[in-house]
Amino acid sequence: MIAPDGLRVLLLTSRETKRWVIPKGWPIRGLKPREVAAREAFEEAGLVGTIVGKRPVGSYHYSKQLIARPAVLCRVRVFLLSVDHQLEDWPEKAQREWCWVDPGRAAQMVTEGGLAEIIRDAFPLINRLVTKAAKRRRLPR
Repeated sequence: MIAPDGLRVLLLTSRETKRWVIPKGWPIRGLKPREVAAREAFEEAGLVGTIVGKRPVGSYHYSKQLIARPAVLCRVRVFLLSVDHQLEDWPEKAQREWCWVDPGRAAQMVTEGGLAEIIRDAFPLINRLVTKAAKRRRLPR
């Protein structure tokens, strides 16, 4: 999200361990990974927007803790979502906490090192793109 004072990242708590994460989910048959990413962002955080590009900006691995079963190593592909707005209510709102933070703070809050690295690497690139777009939109004096 681009706020008046800069880019923001939405973090939310995982349901079981309450650590800070990004919206993510399991693959869904018939949907492309970027479509699953947009769907999970809606279900977990009430975000409405458009996935930027066809490819992920990165991927990382983490150990998924399952109830009454051994942990599973999962690979997460991270897609950028250009957020139009956040709904007042959404399917998992009561199950999670959420916050919008600047990218530097987001990288500090997440526990997965690979995700922190993606956040740190992706947002300088996005800032450059936003700055270029803003310059093109300015009217001549």
